[in-house]
Amino acid sequence: MRLSSKGQVTIPAELRQKCGLRPGDEVDVIEEEGVLRIVRRVGAGTGGQRLARRMRGTAAGGMSTDEIMELLRGE
Repeated sequence: MRLSSKGQVTIPAELRQKCGLRPGDEVDVIEEEGVLRIVRRVGAGTGGQRLARRMRGTAAGGMSTDEIMELLRGE
């Protein structure tokens, strides 16, 4: 692996697959006794859980599901 000018590295696909890492997953890089480790961020949740957290409250205004669907469908 080669470190880019931005300090980025690519985790090989076979290691991402083996560790269950997917695009958008949050990781931390920690240093322990001169060794760098990439670890999944604690409490980051799954992709679906992160999406649900971001979306929560975005339909503010007390609209019902039917009202939201009417807007989406153009009815």
